[in-house]
Parts: sequence; C-alpha cells; structure tokens
Amino acid sequence: MKLKKNILKITTIIFTLFIINSCEENNEEFGDILTPSNIEIIADIVGKDATNPNGDGSGVVHISATADNALSYKFVYNGSESTEITGKKTYSFSSLGVNTYTVTVIAFGTGGVSSSKTIQVEVLALYTAPDDLKTKLYGFDPSNASAITSKTWRIKSESDSHFGLGPVDGTTFAEFFSAPANDKNGVGMYDDRLTFKSDGTFEHTTGGTIFGRNGLIDELSTSGGSGGTIDNADVLNYMFNDYIESWTLTAPQGVETLTLSGVGFIGYYVANHTYQIVDRQQTNELVLKITDGNNEFDWWFTLTSEEPQTGTTYVFNNLVWEDDFTVNGTPDVTKWTYDIGTGSNGWGNNEEQYYTDRAENVVVDNGNLIITAQREDFMGSSYTSARLKTQGLYNFKYGRVEVRAKLPGEAGTWPAIWMLGKNFPVVGWPQTGEIDIMEQTGADKNTVLATCHWFDASRGAKADYGLTTSVTDVTDYHTYTMEWTGDFITVYLDDVEYYKLANNATLPFNEDFFLLLNVAMGGTLGGNIDAGFSESRMEIDYVKVYQ
Repeated sequence: MKLKKNILKITTIIFTLFIINSCEENNEEFGDILTPSNIEIIADIVGKDATNPNGDGSGVVHISATADNALSYKFVYNGSESTEITGKKTYSFSSLGVNTYTVTVIAFGTGGVSSSKTIQVEVLALYTAPDDLKTKLYGFDPSNASAITSKTWRIKSESDSHFGLGPVDGTTFAEFFSAPANDKNGVGMYDDRLTFKSDGTFEHTTGGTIFGRNGLIDELSTSGGSGGTIDNADVLNYMFNDYIESWTLTAPQGVETLTLSGVGFIGYYVANHTYQIVDRQQTNELVLKITDGNNEFDWWFTLTSEEPQTGTTYVFNNLVWEDDFTVNGTPDVTKWTYDIGTGSNGWGNNEEQYYTDRAENVVVDNGNLIITAQREDFMGSSYTSARLKTQGLYNFKYGRVEVRAKLPGEAGTWPAIWMLGKNFPVVGWPQTGEIDIMEQTGADKNTVLATCHWFDASRGAKADYGLTTSVTDVTDYHTYTMEWTGDFITVYLDDVEYYKLANNATLPFNEDFFLLLNVAMGGTLGGNIDAGFSESRMEIDYVKVYQ
C-alpha cells in the first residue's frame, strides 16, 4: 500500500544545472593503468517538467555518472562520501525552497588513478513530514518540537514475513521469497540496531557483522568492510563496524520515502539507500521496501521499535529426569541402552556405520557424553559410531526436552537428537510417530532441522512436517529444546522458537515416547562422506526433561 501525502503546490522556477568544475588527474597511461576520462554526469530531478523545472518538491535527485575506463565511482556531498560501483546515487535534499547543491563524482580506474567532476544542481523541496510519521520514526513530540528525541528499530526477526524479495515495483510483500520467523539467525542481520534521531542523524549498531548481496556489498570495502562468508547470492557476517550517517524524509510521487546518506542501510545491503515506507499503520512497526543496485529485485523489511522478549517462557519447568554426565567412563546403565549393528537397510536410511557400545564410540569424559563416529573396518562396515536410547528405561508423555550439545563439523556426518513412540516394537514406523528435536545434514553444517513424522491414515501414507534454521559454529555449544503438549510440538534453538506443529488426537504424539542420541554416517541425510574423513564427534553437556 502506498501512502500518499499532499504536496504543496509547486511554483514555476527556472531549473539550472551548472557544471562548475571539471578536472582530470593522472592523464598518463602506464601499461594497464588507465585514468578514467570523459566523465558524464546526469542529474534526474524527480518530477521535473516544463511546469516544474526544479522537480515536484520532493527534493529527490537521481544522479548517474559514466566515464571511460572507470571501475567504480565515489560521490561526495556535504562532507559525506559514498562509493557506488554502478555509478548511480540518489539524493533526497530536504532544505525547504529552491536550493543549490554541489555534488562531486570521483571516477576510479586501474591502479587507483582517478578523475573527478563537480556539478551544481538546483532542487525544490516543499515536503514537510507529517507529525505522526516523525513521531513514529524518532519519537517527535508536537507539544515540544524542540526536544531532542530518538527511537531505535530492528528487523522483526521473530515474525514471519520480516524480510524477503519480490519483483521491482511489486505491491505485495516479498512475492518471490518471504523469510519465516528467525530464518536468518546468525548471518549478521538480527543483532543490528537502527537509531533515528531528531537532529537528522542515523546510528547503525552492527554488532561487528552485517548481511548483504554478493557483488554489491563489496563496495563497503572502501569504508572498512571485509571478510564474510559467500552463500550463493548472499554474503553472511561481513565484517563492518558501527557508523553514523544522516536521514531524510521525502515523498516523491506522493510516496513517503526514507533516504540514508553515505553507506547507510537497513537489514540487508543492496547498494541503494532509499526506502519506500509501504506501511506504518501497525503500532511500533514499519514496512519498507528498496530496489537493489542491480535493479533486479525489490527487498522488503518489517521493522519494530520493540525489543524481543528476554528469555522464553516455557510451559513445563519441573525437572523430572536428567543426565549431566558427571561420572567418567561408561554412560549410566540405569538411563541409557544402545542399538547395535547396522539395522535393516542401514537402519532404513542407507547409513554406512556400525553402531557399537564400545568406549571407542561412546564414553563419558570430563562432564560430557562423547559419541565418536570413525572410519574403521568393523563387522563388515567401513565406519563405526553409537546410538543411545532410553527405551525400556525412561518413557514419558508431554514435557520439555533440553539438550546442550556440540555437533560434528565434518561432511557426511548426520547427528540427531530425537524421540520414538514407546509402542514402536508393536506398531512399527511411522505409525509410532517420530519427533526429531535436532538433525543436521552431512552437507550443510550451518543449518539444523526439526521434523515430525507419522502415518496419515486418511491418505494411507507417511506424513511429515519439518523446518530448518541457521546455526553459527556448530562445533560450539548450542541448546536444542523441544516442548511437547497436547496442543503443540514446538522446537527452539538457543531459546529461539523456529518450529511449531499443531498436535491433535489423530496424531500419534499423545502416547509415551523415549529419547535417542546418535551420529550416523552417510545415508539419506548424511550424504557423501568426505574422502579424507577420519573421525568426528558429538559432545553432549546434558539432557534434561521437564514436566
């Protein structure tokens, strides 16, 4: 939805574009070092026509620069610098009336040589943001307009449809992809805090890393950015420090628009800094969209000015069963038993390991249960590992399971923390039901899965429902939690919910279940095992059950 505001009637004012300075430095050509030349700058004033030669009063100007032999461009205005590889930059000038602004474009060539050109542009700005928008953005108080105020925003990560992409000029939130709640955990986005102040400054606290588009985020290298992990078209955890820029509000074509100066951005860096305010009707929320620097997609964001709730409130909080693994040696035989061998068809999943109860594969050491998968020829298999279970020793119905664990990081390993119905030996699988609190594929060690499996009698076939979430550094400790009631099965990573299945009487999740812990090799989710694999392990600090 586009919010339109009345713009004051624009009077006819003569538009003048002055090119006041042009200099070309380092004209010499030394081998492959080529100095940019023939700089051309076009200033497109939004709403400019014969009646309104200085624009529609929004103050918005799109500036495009081209030059022979240029690799990148830097735009300089009022002491603020912005590197734009594409040579395109949008400014939102907000000083009321017709004002002349000076913008310098520096074109960089090979070897760092450069040429520059400066233009002056006269622009009309008549837009004054309404009080309710200013109040929402930075806490403006109409009764005390001179008061210094500010408000801090963040991506509303706990909500579905908080981030995504769609077609350019799309009107529906993120038609192509809309991220479910907490989908981008650990990529450098959710810990950002965005503070708008009444003095026009914008403070971005990054937490040390940010999230952005591969190929576009690279331009931040000139502002101290570096590193990150390339994940297809994204760059995760790109290192970038906190910074301060400025903000302006305009309304080109009647659409309320927020523009950030310099490197300023929100949520996901796309080399553009102008955000349309699509929706601001919800209390403490803003919906924004921006077209990326490639003019390829519109990116959508839902912001909130409320901090997430500290901690998670669980239904079950009475500790009824636990193992803290405090006694070194063999796991407690009153709590754990084992599956031994290869099962049927590699435990039904084409797995390649032989499960044992040997100390080489399972042991309690220094306060941790350690399950080790290793390459060795054993009983006709090429790998060994262990699968522990509480079957026949401890079964329960409903409750909260919490496991603090480190996961193996090698390709081909398939760790799991899960549950099966007590009646499994009688009714078989999937009729017994399965709750996977945590699984991880052998190929993607930055993601964990939660899944429930059951038999759908209405279709006469297996049914399942699973979701994933990102996890950082799986070889460090994380807490994997599942809360199970007659109404829902909910799964959390580090106390952040990312999975929920509605339970009901037709599902098998209303009977006693038992716990399992294992590391498989290869198979359905383990996939290809690294040719250089020797051994890897899952370390478990504790397992607790609350009711």
